[in-house]
Amino acid sequence: MTLMELKESTKDVDLIIPSDKEYKYLVRKLKDLGYERKTRTGWTKDQGFIFDLFVGKSIFTTTLLESTLEQGNNMPLKEFSHIYLGILNYYDLIISKIFRATLIDIDDCLTLFRAKHKEIDYEKLKSRFYETSSYDISDDKHKRNFEDFLTKLRKEGFKI
Repeated sequence: MTLMELKESTKDVDLIIPSDKEYKYLVRKLKDLGYERKTRTGWTKDQGFIFDLFVGKSIFTTTLLESTLEQGNNMPLKEFSHIYLGILNYYDLIISKIFRATLIDIDDCLTLFRAKHKEIDYEKLKSRFYETSSYDISDDKHKRNFEDFLTKLRKEGFKI
């Protein structure tokens, strides 16, 4: 959200590392730089930003349908010699936040939808959400969260 300039600040940076081998390499480098594990997925140095690292197609507790490296599943931000930095596509970003469903996550989804609704295909969001949710043990809870999100959008006047 911050990298899309939709939010002024963030408490952490979430990174999806495509492979276990690359994840292990990154963890070794972070340790060499003095980073320490703060949470199950989070790394920090001197109480600064927390970098949450996820492997494969998962972010938080959400397993995405496809790799974030597949075309259309990310928005390019910066490419270095050995690192590609992209932003999760709108659909998977909304889905992963609704799966977690904290108040901040839902507010982030509303902010994103307000700002980018012309670029978001509602039918694609809906079908992608329900398919992703169908693979999760908390399917019913996620569906309720999604319906609550849609209700909020309708109250704001979005025709969905």
